[in-house]
Amino acid sequence: MAAGQRLVAYERVSTARQGASGLGLEAQRKVIEDFAVSRGADVLARFTEVESGRKADRPELAKALHLAKVTGATLVIAKLDRLSRNAAFLLALRDSGVRFVAVDMPEANDLTVGIMALVAQAEREAISRRTKEALAVAKARGMKLGNPNGAASLRRAGKGGVALRTAVSANAAAFAADLAPVLADIRAEGHTSLREIAAELTARGIRTRRGRAWNVGNVKCLIDRNS
Repeated sequence: MAAGQRLVAYERVSTARQGASGLGLEAQRKVIEDFAVSRGADVLARFTEVESGRKADRPELAKALHLAKVTGATLVIAKLDRLSRNAAFLLALRDSGVRFVAVDMPEANDLTVGIMALVAQAEREAISRRTKEALAVAKARGMKLGNPNGAASLRRAGKGGVALRTAVSANAAAFAADLAPVLADIRAEGHTSLREIAAELTARGIRTRRGRAWNVGNVKCLIDRNS
């Protein structure tokens, strides 16, 4: 990693009690700070996730990856080995397209993370299979299983294409909102045409929501969402 590079720090504690007490967090922070100093790198922002090991949603990780993507920074984590069995984290990292570095495993790359994700996924599937087998045995013994109102619950939750489209639209709106101050700053500097704005966004190391280069079309969409 070249000197002067920008970093986005992601720290994780697994329970609310650890998050409140700072247990484990200070150690991660020190490791990342020492790493940044040794590389002459600047930490743009820090994101701390307080999560249950059973939860798949990681909003702070999504924010960290988003900031790294739009700024061209590198995501840094203290310990990849602690997350090596966390399939959701590994898959999000692998598919993000963001450069990353783990202080405890600096040689790790997309291939390493991909293999870890496959192993973690296989372990999760094995656990799921054993659970299903145990439930089948329990059912054979006459135990009553399941929620009789399960189908109705799913309908009330609004699963399906409408929910997916709503989520995609919300993500696009959030991305546009994140870039609104940048857009205002670019215009204040006198760059007003779509082509000029696209060139300035590119010059600042910011990518589109899909991680691509800016052009007149996606700049217009960005402006329309901020209108």
